Amino acid sequence: MFNVELTGEFVAFFIFSIIIISGAVLMVSFTKVVYMVVSLAAVFIGIAGMFILLKAEFLAFVQVLIYAGAVSILMIFGIMMTRHQDSEKERSRPLQETLTAIGALALFGILFYAIRQSEFPVPEAAQSGMDNTMEIGKQLFTTYVVPFELVSVLLTVAFIGAIVLAKKEGD
Repeated sequence: MFNVELTGEFVAFFIFSIIIISGAVLMVSFTKVVYMVVSLAAVFIGIAGMFILLKAEFLAFVQVLIYAGAVSILMIFGIMMTRHQDSEKERSRPLQETLTAIGALALFGILFYAIRQSEFPVPEAAQSGMDNTMEIGKQLFTTYVVPFELVSVLLTVAFIGAIVLAKKEGD
C-alpha cells in the first residue's frame, strides 16, 4: 500500500512534519500566551524547512525572517507591554468537547478519503541550476513592479494610520 523508500529527504520531511504538528498542538494546548507564541515560532520554522525541501529557498528565507522572527517578536512585545489579568478557568463542557472531537475526526476522514481518491498531475521536471530567488526578483521588478509599489504604499498608509490611532488612544 505504501511504497516508501527511506531517503534523507523523506526523513527530513518526517522531522519537519513532527515539528509542525507538535508545535501546532502545543500552541492550542498551552494556557500561557508566551508559550503559545514560542510554539507558533516552531511551526513557522518547520514550515520554512518544508519550503527548503520544496526548493523554494526564497519562501523559506521570508518565512524565517518575517514570520518566525518579526511576527513572533512583535507578538511577544505586545504581550509584555499589555496587562493580563489571571482569569478564572472555564468550566468543562463534555458534550461540546465530544462533538468537537467527532467533527474533527469526521473532517479528517473526509479529507483523507478525498486525497486518496484524487488524481494529481505529474509535475514537470525542474530545470537544474535555475535560481528561483533570482527569477522572483526579476519578475517582481519587471512584470509586477506596479503592484509591488502599490503594496508598499498601502503598507506605509497602514503604518501611518496605526501611529495616528495609537497617538489618539495615548492622549
